[in-house]
Amino acid sequence: MLDKSIQFYRVLMKRDKGTPLVESRLPDSFAFSLFKSGDEKDWAEIETSVGEFDRAVDALVYFQKNYLPYLSELERRCIFIEDDKGKKIGTLTIWWNYTGVRRDPWIHWVAVRPEYQGLGLGKALVFEGLRRLIEIEGDRDVYLATQTWSYKAINIYIKSGFKITDERGLAGFENNEYDKAIELLKNYIKL
Repeated sequence: MLDKSIQFYRVLMKRDKGTPLVESRLPDSFAFSLFKSGDEKDWAEIETSVGEFDRAVDALVYFQKNYLPYLSELERRCIFIEDDKGKKIGTLTIWWNYTGVRRDPWIHWVAVRPEYQGLGLGKALVFEGLRRLIEIEGDRDVYLATQTWSYKAINIYIKSGFKITDERGLAGFENNEYDKAIELLKNYIKL
């Protein structure tokens, strides 16, 4: 869940190639699944539940515009966690972004429904995402964009080998607010 009580700053993170994977398994009664047609509604509901979108319809429009045109890639890159009843309760997407002509692997839209947070699902989801990303893209530098509101997730990313980067211009993110974010995050994460 986003903590909107603190100042918002954009945070970009990088995981260097060759960084060992930190294994984290799903607890019993949860399982991973990959996107199939129709799952976009579940994705939108999950992302809205954590506050990334105000309305599920906005999340759905975003998904349809940015991911559905690449259906065959989506089917191997969009990961869900399901509970023992088949309800989708978490998601992560392995994607790519361009910085100039350079195509880099990125982790997009990591989320676990609030009522399932604190069970280790986020850690397992990031591990599984990175494991699959290395299978698909090879062992390369990996990026993600987040914000100070997601400091709990930033802690998971750090434990998974990511570091907050001061690089600018990555994938069109001109506004990397590194200095402000680092100063604020000192109170919330272990740097």
